[in-house]
Amino acid sequence: MKKLIILLALASSLIWAEAPLTPFQAGKKYFLNFDKNTTCLVRQILVYKDPKWVAKIKTRSGKNVYFCSPKSMFEFYFRPGKWYDVGVRSERDFAEIVVTDYTTAEPINAEEAYYVYGAGAITSPAGDDLPAFKTKEEAEAFAKQYNGKRIMSFDKVSNGLIKLLNGRI
Repeated sequence: MKKLIILLALASSLIWAEAPLTPFQAGKKYFLNFDKNTTCLVRQILVYKDPKWVAKIKTRSGKNVYFCSPKSMFEFYFRPGKWYDVGVRSERDFAEIVVTDYTTAEPINAEEAYYVYGAGAITSPAGDDLPAFKTKEEAEAFAKQYNGKRIMSFDKVSNGLIKLLNGRI
């Protein structure tokens, strides 16, 4: 009888838990497998020269497209048809988007990252850019140290902002 009560109590606590429990919920690993010949699609520069800025979009067809910075990745993200030879028409054709965490130099999910706008003292190979961070706290610390103006999630970065960073507005 005790076992039954304990089992019922345990089962009810799992049902009413706020977050779903998964037994092996480990974070997905992301990879940036580039070499000395890998070039940025947008700027045609070698990405290995500044690895803390590298970004990648993997298409549903399995093609890996590399970028020298998050800004360059967003340029492609907002206008993939400009580079028609990649075979992408819209963001629905993207399987995975990866950026490099500016602090740790580890590949992270771009759609879960935080981006700092306005830290003019820090520039990528593409110029004014959006350094990426895995956590909001890391982004806030960076913004404080380098006078960043705004911290944004992936969905808050706009095509207009990318045009502004490129001096096209």
